[in-house]
Amino acid sequence: MTAFLVKVLSSALVIGLVTEVARRSPSLGGVLSALPVVSLISFAWLVKQGSERAELSTFLKSVLLGLPATFLLLAVLYGLIRLGIPVFYSILGATSFFIVCWYVQRQLQHWWQT
Repeated sequence: MTAFLVKVLSSALVIGLVTEVARRSPSLGGVLSALPVVSLISFAWLVKQGSERAELSTFLKSVLLGLPATFLLLAVLYGLIRLGIPVFYSILGATSFFIVCWYVQRQLQHWWQT
């Protein structure tokens, strides 16, 4: 339980720092949030917990496979915000688009592997 709390608190600290930087400098905050901080923190915790090389490799492959859908989510969200769509509806629309893209991507991967 202690390890879980340390993970949660350290992750919250990183998110808090990035949002504070973004409040003062949106450009720098955007660059910092685009860094693979969550992936690296997750990877570090997996290594610390003694995950095998195969598990680490699968984790990193899955992160890479999620990048196209994540990029599209952010691009759609940016576009909707720029069009003046209210933030709530922009997030809802971009998230819906992300889910569809992720589903299509998974189906294509499954089709490609068979």
